[in-house]
Amino acid sequence: MTNELPTTGPISAEVFATAALSALRDVAQDNAAKIVTAAGLIRATIVSGGLLHAFGTGHSQAGALEVAGRAGGLIPTNRVALSDLVVYGGADPGVLDDPLLERDPKIGRRLFDLADIRRGDAVIVISNSGVNGAIVEFAASAMGVGAPLMAIVSTAHSAAVSPAHPSGSRLSDLAAVTFDNGGPVGDALLPTAGGSRACGFSSLSTALIVQMLVAEVVRLMEQHGEEPPIYVSANLPGGHERNVRIEASYQGRLRRRAS
Repeated sequence: MTNELPTTGPISAEVFATAALSALRDVAQDNAAKIVTAAGLIRATIVSGGLLHAFGTGHSQAGALEVAGRAGGLIPTNRVALSDLVVYGGADPGVLDDPLLERDPKIGRRLFDLADIRRGDAVIVISNSGVNGAIVEFAASAMGVGAPLMAIVSTAHSAAVSPAHPSGSRLSDLAAVTFDNGGPVGDALLPTAGGSRACGFSSLSTALIVQMLVAEVVRLMEQHGEEPPIYVSANLPGGHERNVRIEASYQGRLRRRAS
């Protein structure tokens, strides 16, 4: 981020809104060229019949939810989550109780195998730190099948922590396009009087990056005379029926329905 964040003074809703909006403007500007590049990769995936898969753990799951299966978003998308180990992989639900699950590279490979990611698909991985074992292993597996890989990370946070994958790689080392979510080390935006920090930022900036990507994909497709496959709200008249009709063209590869 180019704007300096406030370091003194009492925290308030107004202070956070001012700091966050300023930081979001920087995120939009700093990632603009990468948005165009990544949107081209996603458009190519869509027009060739492929899917965009999104994976995030912890609070980065919100970023994957922003990509896949939401009104106003792209239809040919799938969300990958740790819960897939149970839902699709038959694991005991107790496995999800492990708070360190995302650090295990074997989990990343298992999730990749369950996701049915193929050559011709594309992958976006969201991780604030970009260093956990499962995240990096999943990304490496995507590279292994030739799927274009994009990442959303906090560049500052990722540089401040050590890689946890045995290869020594960070997510940003693997991705063809890496977006910086603009978050500070530790993600919290504002310092408190007691010396800690409050108010997470990465969920806001990740949502901005994702929706900028959607907008640019739509622009590119319309520029080429193509109809962007966009979800409409299932709560609008005819919305559910329209979504289901378009989903059917992906021959059962989509995992969910839009809400």
